[in-house]
Amino acid sequence: MKNLARIILKNMAIIAVFTICTYGFTEIPPIVTKGYDMYRNAVNLESISDKIENLKQDDSYVTIDEISEEFKKQILQSEDSRFYHHFGIDPIATVRASVHNIQAGSFVQGGSTITQQLAKNLYFSFEKKLERKVAEVFVVFELEHLLTKDEILELYCNVVYYGEGCYGLQEATEHYYNISPDELSEEQASALVFTIKSPNYYNPNVYENAAA
Repeated sequence: MKNLARIILKNMAIIAVFTICTYGFTEIPPIVTKGYDMYRNAVNLESISDKIENLKQDDSYVTIDEISEEFKKQILQSEDSRFYHHFGIDPIATVRASVHNIQAGSFVQGGSTITQQLAKNLYFSFEKKLERKVAEVFVVFELEHLLTKDEILELYCNVVYYGEGCYGLQEATEHYYNISPDELSEEQASALVFTIKSPNYYNPNVYENAAA
């Protein structure tokens, strides 16, 4: 019981620091409360364990061993280079993004980790609402507690949108290249990783045709 209490207090402290860095001191109480309520409502509708199990039942689901090493290397370099070294939140990326946003006077850069992006894809909209970011962090803590880093990366590759109706890497590789995820070349892996930035504008069909 004491261990559980310590974990909860630690997580709440991390969320408070995250909120301060991102939005400032005055926003903490209402944002954390609304974010926690949003998180509880989401997981009460479908628990994280149930959602993961349902995803794995999909015919297009691929395991981490079925994804090319080149793709895994490039997606980590692009989306979360410290993925295997943080606890789901990357303080360095969060602070860096906060500095850029303050300098710009608006929300121009995010510091989301792969685990945060997975949480968002599993449960929340892509609206830049403050409470949604906090709700996302609560899901992140659960994901990091329940799963290994490889399992988180595997799930992320299976839920990301790659444009033209393709959700997950299996659908994307079949649609764009007529191959399986373990057959991706360096160039193909790079194109699909780039697609994640803006699936409607950077997917291989649109981007390569525009460059031709």
